[in-house]
Amino acid sequence: MSEQHHQSDPRVLSRRTLEQDHRVLARLLQPGMTVLDVGCGTGAITSGIAERVGGSGTVVGIDRDESLLAIAGEDYAHLPQLSFEAGDLLSITYESRFDIVTASRVLQWISDPGAAIGRMKAALKPGGMLVVLDYNHDQNSWDPAPPAAFQNFYQGFLNWRAANQWDNRMAEHLPDLLLSAGFSDLKIISSNEHAGRAETASGIWEHVLESIGPQIARAGFYVEADLVRAKQEYGAYLAHTIREQQLRLDTVTGRR
Repeated sequence: MSEQHHQSDPRVLSRRTLEQDHRVLARLLQPGMTVLDVGCGTGAITSGIAERVGGSGTVVGIDRDESLLAIAGEDYAHLPQLSFEAGDLLSITYESRFDIVTASRVLQWISDPGAAIGRMKAALKPGGMLVVLDYNHDQNSWDPAPPAAFQNFYQGFLNWRAANQWDNRMAEHLPDLLLSAGFSDLKIISSNEHAGRAETASGIWEHVLESIGPQIARAGFYVEADLVRAKQEYGAYLAHTIREQQLRLDTVTGRR
């Protein structure tokens, strides 16, 4: 199967922040650092990185979706230490340039994550650090269980991902991937996201139903006519029933 691409929803990406959604990286950043943010999207997290490294640092965000980069370039033009470039992780050509290379929720969408980690390693200076954050989608959970129409959609989401050779347990496999690439001093930090009824993070799946749902249906993993009902029932569940959503993530760091 040829490499498939999905298109991220800018509403999901733009609500994220460095401090809330990439907490381990936030603790590692220092003024003057050079940082590459792979799969930067709309630049919401990347801008936080740029603010942390300050005017003496340099931050580059790359993404293959030029529509997202257009949003990033407009929203963060006021940060001179920050630049954005169109590019694919598997074809980046940086060599020994950055103190930190990071990918947040990106490797889950790549069918050859080992090759991607190899390219990120090459971009690091000797002794530089890779900081990767990603999901274990198979272990995400809701309390109480969401409506059946949404459960069916979520299973279709997992099946669609698996058919495209995107790892539904990406976080679980990150340590072995980094070890195989020759990284040392590995650390694994649980980075789970918890959200309840009042928190906007619980609504991420409404956006997924809208933006990715039709693609999943066209691929035969869900019935398109059921998408509206799934969104309506999930919306009512968020408004009245949910106690907690737990998204399972790990951050893994390693030194070149």
